[in-house]
Amino acid sequence: MNLLFKLLKLWIRIQFPTVRSLSTQNLDLWLQDPARIPPILLDARTVPEFTVSHLKTAQRIDPRQPNWKHLPKNFAIVVYCSVGYRSARVAQQLQKHGFTDVWNLEGSIFQWANEARSLYQNNGRLVRSVHPYNARWGKLLNPELRAAIDE
Repeated sequence: MNLLFKLLKLWIRIQFPTVRSLSTQNLDLWLQDPARIPPILLDARTVPEFTVSHLKTAQRIDPRQPNWKHLPKNFAIVVYCSVGYRSARVAQQLQKHGFTDVWNLEGSIFQWANEARSLYQNNGRLVRSVHPYNARWGKLLNPELRAAIDE
């Protein structure tokens, strides 16, 4: 992983000190463990980003105006976005509204994809690309994973 990505993840942890981080490896193990109840996965990206790809059972939540009224307060929730900033902000808001088991996916979908973990579209089809957010942030994705977007 490049130095910029490492520094970005450190900066996010400093900006959101009350939000717990969960590594992509630990989330993957959790999702594969039949003895554990899987967490609710919340994708805190825009509709175009979510449409390109997302984690298998993820629900999209608006990162600017999240609606969490339908979520159980005492259930494990893992929030992710492109690199972890928007999801950390949503996780912090969830904590402030009484959610007790909230995690931010460290490195979010960019790291998940860079590690060759499974990505899906709404129809359940496996895909290999991720919306790069924009040209600058997309440089944190391996080049072959960057979906073409109009900027």
